[in-house]
Amino acid sequence: MSFKIRALERTDLTNVHQLMNDPFNMQFWFKEPYLQKEKLDEKFDKLINDHAVRSFAITYNDNFAGIVELVDVDLRHRHAEIQIIVDDEFRGLKLAQKSFKACLDYAFSTLNLHKVYLYVDVDNAPAVNVYKKIGFQIEGKLKEQYFENNKYHDCYFMSIFKNNYFK
Repeated sequence: MSFKIRALERTDLTNVHQLMNDPFNMQFWFKEPYLQKEKLDEKFDKLINDHAVRSFAITYNDNFAGIVELVDVDLRHRHAEIQIIVDDEFRGLKLAQKSFKACLDYAFSTLNLHKVYLYVDVDNAPAVNVYKKIGFQIEGKLKEQYFENNKYHDCYFMSIFKNNYFK
C-alpha cells in the first residue's frame, strides 16, 4: 500500500478528464460533468504558470487515484481553497483524508499559508465528517448557493488555520 501526492503532469490529464466527466464526482464540485479534453489541455497549459493554483495527483500503488488542489492561492493574505476528487475505484482507502493532510502540510509548511478553506454541500455528511476529523471547522452556511440535480443546495464554508492544524 503505497500512497503519495505528486505534481499533476500532462500525462495525468486523461484520468482527470474521466473524473471531471463523471456526474457523481462533479455534483460535489458544483460543476457540470462535461469537459472537453481540449479544454482541459488548454486549462493545464494556463495553470502551469499560474501561481494561484497547485494541483497534485493522488497515487496509490503507482496508479492514478485522484486529484487534490489548492486554488485561489493568495500569498499576500496567505489563504487558499482546497478541493479533491478520488476515483471511485479507490474510495474506502482513506485516500481523501491522507491527501488532504499531505496537501495541508504543503500549504502550511511550504507555502506558509495561514488558512485553508473549502465549500461542501451540507447534505454530504461523509465529507463533512472527514473534514472535521482533519480539523476543519464550519464557519458558516451559505443558503441555496449551488444548483445541482434540479434543486438549490446549501453549503458549509469550512476552514482550518495553520496554528490549529499543527496542534
